[in-house]
Amino acid sequence: MAYEIARTLADGTCRDMRVARRKAAERLGTTSRFELPTEAEVELALKAHQSLFQHEQQPVILEELRRQALAAMKTLASFSPRLVGPVLTGTAVPHNRIELHLFSETPEEVILFLLDRDIPWHDGERTLCFSGGVKRRYPVCRFRAGDTDIELTLLPPEALRQPPLGPLGDRPLQRASLSQLQELVKSAP
Repeated sequence: MAYEIARTLADGTCRDMRVARRKAAERLGTTSRFELPTEAEVELALKAHQSLFQHEQQPVILEELRRQALAAMKTLASFSPRLVGPVLTGTAVPHNRIELHLFSETPEEVILFLLDRDIPWHDGERTLCFSGGVKRRYPVCRFRAGDTDIELTLLPPEALRQPPLGPLGDRPLQRASLSQLQELVKSAP
């Protein structure tokens, strides 16, 4: 099941791990939640799939997306940006967007920052899950930088201490600060 989900994510037919997991379960005729793989199992399967079928282009794509994320995080440094998602975990494919969590007292601070720099953006919302089954909705700003989509989830400062759960809700979401991403880029082969 994990490899079917990984294939769906890798070929670009689906960006969302939850949706890919549901589609794979339907294709394979699984209805039991206990038979569904964890987020870690899906990530391992995706990395294995990419090393077999995308071993030449995926590392190049990942490096470029991480460098673009680094540039965006430097620009947005006053909002303590954290990189999340496939660009951080190393499973990014060409269609992936750069996902950043920003922290400010009000969403308007980030919006004014974007407006002051003439960055055209579109708004939206994202629901994040936290431990204990708590769900909260947060504003999102999306824009393009060159050929890359960037998504900014606007969180309050206290959310820095408590990361939301990952896409499947089975573990805390992995996040990287600007300095952590700099180290990751520097140590890349």
